[in-house]
Amino acid sequence: MAWGRFAEQMASMARDLLAQDSVDATLRRITASATELVDGCDAAGILVLHGSQVETLAPTHQLVVDSDRMQLELGEGPCYDAARDSHGERVFRIADLTAEHQRWPAYAPQAHKLGVGSMMGFLLFTEEEDLGALNLYSRRPGAFTEASELAGWLLASHAAVAFSAARTHAQLERALATRHTIGEAMGIIMGSHHLTEEEAFNVLRRYSQENNIKLREVARRVCEEGTLSRPRASGSSGTSAEPEKPGPGQSPGERC
Repeated sequence: MAWGRFAEQMASMARDLLAQDSVDATLRRITASATELVDGCDAAGILVLHGSQVETLAPTHQLVVDSDRMQLELGEGPCYDAARDSHGERVFRIADLTAEHQRWPAYAPQAHKLGVGSMMGFLLFTEEEDLGALNLYSRRPGAFTEASELAGWLLASHAAVAFSAARTHAQLERALATRHTIGEAMGIIMGSHHLTEEEAFNVLRRYSQENNIKLREVARRVCEEGTLSRPRASGSSGTSAEPEKPGPGQSPGERC
């Protein structure tokens, strides 16, 4: 392993990760970097668990998707285990998958049929959160060495920080966009029905609660339609929901 050259490539990758404009683009750059920087790596992907469901992010090859789906169906496998148990192994390296029939009796022979010879996986985590597992595949048994594992671990460390930062940035952007939309919707309702800011917000909030629609979706509809439309019932036509000003002794939050 030419570590001097590897260090230069890692520095370049770190700059590239910061320059990506979305979470998906960041993840694609991470998995592509794995195939470029880690000796023996033919394919890579990120596995994330949502409860009992598996999501494969930024796979570089269909092999990754097929392997993740198989592990979910069988309920076993190295990537599945790594992503499921954040207190277990943070790194695994399987030199020859054909020799792992005892540990994963259902998965190992099926993965071999897919063309998997050896595997490595790295739990992606920061101090605050677990993010999933970065999984690397080779079609050849014995392709991953100790040097490959060290290179993968360094890559995964950078990847976890970049993944977390990209996701946080995306969440902030969504929050700001939602806040702007709600503010615009409140302005429309205030102007149309001569309500105060608090009263307009309570109209949106109450409509959201009574109709089980997210507040941001209610606000979006107001911005698009210029009013609040009643949910359509079977056989009825949609009519506007006219916000009412609170009556005597009634607080804004008690209005229908």
